[in-house]
Amino acid sequence: MFKQFTENINANQAYLLFSLGIFFVFFIVVTIMLIRIRKPHVQYMSDLPLKDSLTDQQPFQS
Repeated sequence: MFKQFTENINANQAYLLFSLGIFFVFFIVVTIMLIRIRKPHVQYMSDLPLKDSLTDQQPFQS
Protein backbone atom coordinates (compact mmCIF):
# COMPACT_ATOMS: atom_id res chain seq x y z
CA MET A 1 0.00 0.00 0.00
CA PHE A 2 2.71 2.50 0.94
CA LYS A 3 4.92 1.42 -1.93
CA GLN A 4 2.93 3.49 -4.43
CA PHE A 5 3.34 6.58 -2.23
CA THR A 6 7.11 6.21 -1.87
CA GLU A 7 7.70 5.57 -5.58
CA ASN A 8 5.95 8.74 -6.77
CA ILE A 9 7.24 11.28 -4.24
CA ASN A 10 8.84 14.43 -5.57
CA ALA A 11 10.63 17.11 -3.47
CA ASN A 12 7.52 19.08 -2.51
CA GLN A 13 5.62 16.02 -1.41
CA ALA A 14 8.58 14.85 0.69
CA TYR A 15 8.40 18.05 2.73
CA LEU A 16 4.66 17.59 3.21
CA LEU A 17 5.09 13.99 4.37
CA PHE A 18 7.92 14.98 6.69
CA SER A 19 5.84 17.73 8.31
CA LEU A 20 2.89 15.36 8.66
CA GLY A 21 5.17 12.86 10.40
CA ILE A 22 6.44 15.53 12.79
CA PHE A 23 2.85 16.51 13.60
CA PHE A 24 1.85 12.93 14.41
CA VAL A 25 4.93 12.36 16.59
CA PHE A 26 4.23 15.60 18.49
CA PHE A 27 0.55 14.69 18.91
CA ILE A 28 1.41 11.23 20.26
CA VAL A 29 4.01 12.63 22.69
CA VAL A 30 1.59 15.25 24.04
CA THR A 31 -1.14 12.62 24.43
CA ILE A 32 1.20 10.36 26.41
CA MET A 33 2.24 13.27 28.62
CA LEU A 34 -1.39 14.16 29.33
CA ILE A 35 -2.21 10.58 30.27
CA ARG A 36 0.77 10.34 32.63
CA ILE A 37 0.30 13.71 34.41
CA ARG A 38 -0.37 13.51 38.15
CA LYS A 39 -3.70 14.75 39.47
CA PRO A 40 -2.16 16.74 42.40
CA HIS A 41 -0.01 18.64 39.91
CA VAL A 42 -3.08 19.54 37.85
CA GLN A 43 -4.88 20.73 40.99
CA TYR A 44 -1.86 22.79 42.07
CA MET A 45 -1.56 24.44 38.65
CA SER A 46 -5.28 25.18 38.51
CA ASP A 47 -5.17 26.85 41.94
CA LEU A 48 -2.24 29.14 41.05
CA PRO A 49 -4.33 31.99 39.59
CA LEU A 50 -6.50 32.04 42.73
CA LYS A 51 -3.65 32.57 45.21
CA ASP A 52 -3.42 36.08 46.71
CA SER A 53 0.29 36.18 47.44
CA LEU A 54 3.41 34.18 46.88
CA THR A 55 3.60 33.20 50.58
CA ASP A 56 0.30 31.30 50.35
CA GLN A 57 1.58 28.98 47.67
CA GLN A 58 2.85 25.57 48.59
CA PRO A 59 5.40 24.01 46.24
CA PHE A 60 4.29 20.93 44.40
CA GLN A 61 5.24 17.77 46.26
CA SER A 62 5.97 14.80 44.04
